[in-house]
Amino acid sequence: MSPRASDGVQYFPAKSLILKEDVTGVKMWAVALANTMLTYFDVQPECRFESHRHESEQITLVLEGELFSEILGQIVRVGTGEVIAIPSNVQHAVFTKETAVKAVDAWSPIMKSYSE
Repeated sequence: MSPRASDGVQYFPAKSLILKEDVTGVKMWAVALANTMLTYFDVQPECRFESHRHESEQITLVLEGELFSEILGQIVRVGTGEVIAIPSNVQHAVFTKETAVKAVDAWSPIMKSYSE
């Protein structure tokens, strides 16, 4: 069965998931419905997302490498196959060390800055 446009179902073949520059050393793509978003990040070594907070809940699965989150003064290492879930409005920073990272994030509600 093929989805119909009227069902609201969207299909994204690999060729449509084009990586775009986010912050220096980071490429990503995003897909979203009305309330949920999925992002993919390809992060080079020694990159950093400065301390920030957002309304969206964020669940990150590291596919390759190791990602570090700084939350409430503590550093949490998230390695390949591991997940970190960050509630709404929790201040955090994210960075890599000497290893590149591939990760996916689930977000709700969607992050307008990534879905546009």
